[in-house]
Amino acid sequence: MTFEVKHGSFGYGKGTVLNDISFSVSSGEVLAVLGSNGVGKTTLLKCMMGLQKWRQGESLLDGKNIAGLSHKELWQTIAYVPQSKASAFSFSALDMVVMGRSSRLGMLSRPTEEDEAAAVAAMEDIGILHLKDKMCNSMSGGELQMVLIARALTAGPKMLVLDEPESNLDFKNQLVILDVLEHLARDRNIASIINTHYPAHALKVAHKALLLNRDGTNCYGPIQEVVNEENMCTSFGVNVSIHRFEVQGKLYNTVVPLSIAM
Repeated sequence: MTFEVKHGSFGYGKGTVLNDISFSVSSGEVLAVLGSNGVGKTTLLKCMMGLQKWRQGESLLDGKNIAGLSHKELWQTIAYVPQSKASAFSFSALDMVVMGRSSRLGMLSRPTEEDEAAAVAAMEDIGILHLKDKMCNSMSGGELQMVLIARALTAGPKMLVLDEPESNLDFKNQLVILDVLEHLARDRNIASIINTHYPAHALKVAHKALLLNRDGTNCYGPIQEVVNEENMCTSFGVNVSIHRFEVQGKLYNTVVPLSIAM
């Protein structure tokens, strides 16, 4: 599977938020979308999935414009994981995950044993089966985020789109989310597009990056080429130092903010 955006542009009224965006992601790859607050990262996700219409350009799934795909065909291939917010609904985790099967159910159809089995398998795959009877409105942010990822996986997608999945989580839960994304790419060959505020997280899990700048420009390419000290300064207005180091035979990256760029 290959998902592409070609020359995508979008704006409100006469203003332009996104200008001439082009990128691609294939099975087993993770693409990180980076940029400062208000630069259009969430808007990009909505446009590329067809939830908002491109002013110019197109989104392609295996070479086909997604505008020509049926709702069922699109959402069985792509699954969206929104930002995790406290749930006001009294659903158990298992019930919430079963809802991810909706793209495979007919109108007015009820979930079957097969649907529940798929939900259980998704929860087991990412290590949260122990939460199946816990109510969503009593979960921590990290628990709820994992439930939302499992819900997306029950549809059997080829690509996940995640909007800041590790935001507002503690160190441990951030690592849990990042480890799950690495597992899904490596072991399940699932592509992911992830919005993140954390350049170090992008360096940890992503193969490619798309960096959105406030002046309307963007930079796309291999992660190590895009997430560098010069580009971080240009995009975020912060001087940083990027360090790569090895611990027990494994390479790690850290991004240290030094000062506000003048």
